[in-house]
Amino acid sequence: MSETLEWMRTSPVALVALTLLAYRIGCEARDRSGGHALAQPVLVAIVLIGVVLWAADIDYSTYRPGTELIAFWLGPATVALAIPLHRQFARLRGVLLPMLVAVPVGAATSILTAYALVRLLGGDDLLATTMAPKAATTPVSIALSEVAGGIPPLTAVLAIAVGILGAVIGPVVLTIARIRDPRARGLALGATSHGIGTSRALAESEEEGAFAGLSMGLTALATSLLLPVLLVMLRQL
Repeated sequence: MSETLEWMRTSPVALVALTLLAYRIGCEARDRSGGHALAQPVLVAIVLIGVVLWAADIDYSTYRPGTELIAFWLGPATVALAIPLHRQFARLRGVLLPMLVAVPVGAATSILTAYALVRLLGGDDLLATTMAPKAATTPVSIALSEVAGGIPPLTAVLAIAVGILGAVIGPVVLTIARIRDPRARGLALGATSHGIGTSRALAESEEEGAFAGLSMGLTALATSLLLPVLLVMLRQL
């Protein structure tokens, strides 16, 4: 029995199965709750996996390499977001120019407010730099944090937390603001909540998900270009 338990604690097969099962439970919770804001599959999966890892005394250093297979497929899955965008290509007309203006402005606002808020609350430059690229997708934000001199693991946590928070409350805020156009809603969710927000947008409609995927990519690009310049300016103030 002890050998079986040890295998379940360390085997990549068991850890991958745990991850997929937790996400599936999250999907069921979302469907059965009628798409409740708190029933986000990623959020539910994180809570369930965290509880299991704690109860089974499994270190994250064991869990992360064991689920590398899932991490590998995140790349192709992100690229596959181009499929719904291709289907909605005709709807880009009329919004392309506003989008190319809004995304860089949004990325710059995210960087500036994150950095300024940390410094205003008494944080040092290291913490502010770590916070600044949070709106980019997690892999991009980690790379940017490392290059800029931040703390990449903490940046990853912040990016995921921002993604979950945006996916939970973003649609509610947009509805309260009377933003009904699925293109605008998708662009907003993709820019602020990257992959997790895009997943939420896809659950609402293919059009919204397509624009969220586009916005996610453009925001990552804009953040990569703007972050070094804005950090130099902010550090000179």
